[in-house]
Formats: sequence, C-alpha cells, structure tokens
Amino acid sequence: MKVAILAANGQIARIVEQRILTEDQFKDVDLTLFLRKKDRLANLADNPRVTLIEGDLNNPADVAKAVAGQDMVFNAVIDHDDTGHNRPTKNIIAAMKENGVKRLILTNLLGIYDEVPGEFGKWNRDTCFGGKVRDDNAALLSDHLAEESGLDYTTLRLPWLNDRDEVKYRLTHRHDQFVGVSGSRQSIADVVLKIVADPTFGSKESLGIADPDTQGSARPVY
Repeated sequence: MKVAILAANGQIARIVEQRILTEDQFKDVDLTLFLRKKDRLANLADNPRVTLIEGDLNNPADVAKAVAGQDMVFNAVIDHDDTGHNRPTKNIIAAMKENGVKRLILTNLLGIYDEVPGEFGKWNRDTCFGGKVRDDNAALLSDHLAEESGLDYTTLRLPWLNDRDEVKYRLTHRHDQFVGVSGSRQSIADVVLKIVADPTFGSKESLGIADPDTQGSARPVY
C-alpha cells in the first residue's frame, strides 16, 4: 500500500509516520512525504520505504507529483486558504481524480457546523470564527468540497490539541453534537492509522474527535 502524507513535517503527521515505519501491521505500507523543505525530514531520507517530495500545496503540479501512484492521501494540515478558492483542497481533489486515487483523509476544525455546545462552543466560535460560523469559511468549504468530490473521503474535525501520551477519544458524526473540547495528537494519529489499516473505516464521513473526559470544560485542556 502506498500512502502520501501532505504537510508531512507536522506533529500529527510525524506520529503517523513513526508508527507506520515501526509497527509490524504497517510493514507493507510505503510513504511519500510531501513538505515545503524536505531536509526537515532528513532522518527518513535513507529509509527504503520513504520518498521525500518538496513542494507547495498551493501549486497544482507539486500536489499532482505527490499524489501520483498512491493508494491513499492524508492531508495533515487544515485548509485555511481564505482567498475564497480553497486551493489546497481543490488541488488535492483534482490530483487524485487525475491519477485515479480514491481514498482521502483531511484534517479540519471543530465547530465548522456550529456543532460544539455550551460555553466552550461560544468561546470556540469567538476564537476561531469571529463569533459566527459563516458559509464562506474556508474550513467549512473544504469539508463541503470533500463531500461533493465523489472521492472516498474522511474528514477529521480536530479538537484543541495537546501533547498527552494517552490515546483516548470519542468519534461523533456529521450531524451529532461534538463531545469533548480537547484531545491528544496521539489520538488523532490513531484514527488516521485506523483508516490506513482499514480504508473502510470512516468512509465518506466528517468525523468529530475529542477526549470525552474533557466534555463540559469551558476552555481547552492541555
């Protein structure tokens, strides 16, 4: 299996990469790691299962080069392109269609559907969306683009993240109330790896993810 990880130097991406390259269940997975400066992952350059590609998600040709020949694409950075064009998401979708790649994992924000309740929900709206989730919000449009793409996609709507070692989370679906306010990067990586291990997991869904023990907190839990 061949998996491309875009924005491959991010913290969650690096957890995913480390686990794929060290855990026996993923021994047949090869990685194409796409990032702006590939020397940031120089420690992986000699690994026979790793290909490093330097590029920009806003450049269609760069994205197409990373996606070609893959079985799955994981975009490890949220599309905040506020130009009104959602260039990263559109470039990924176009490249996947051009190259016949079907399985896509995207990261996104909690609250894009105003699904976060209570005092924390208000704080999150104020902090992330200026008090109101607008229909032209880049993160929301990215999720709509994935849903309408015809690809076998999963969007992961991330909570406020922490660096706890614990893997603990609850998944919620597109029309569910979000449960929790925070979660560990290890937990997000674990969900990505569940999809790598079983591509039917989370198929054609926008999933919320957080540690349920943080439900009811008024602010992020670090």
